[in-house]
Amino acid sequence: MSKAIEKVMDAVDLETFIVSENEEEGEKTALTLMKELGFKDVDLVFIQFQGTGVRVRLRGYIYKPGDRYKWLLKEEE
Repeated sequence: MSKAIEKVMDAVDLETFIVSENEEEGEKTALTLMKELGFKDVDLVFIQFQGTGVRVRLRGYIYKPGDRYKWLLKEEE
């Protein structure tokens, strides 16, 4: 049985609020979070410091154009 993440066409977006002292700390924590979730290729799409932390939007790539998609590999078998 395949995992749901294998059916994602390109990327997963995550939006959250992270408690931090400043924007730089929030950015570092956000990128660390994505690595802890298993994403190797991440973009910080949006960040805004709002007093007690940062509102962030991150994109973790599963596939980029030209990658060998898992659903295509199954068709080749």
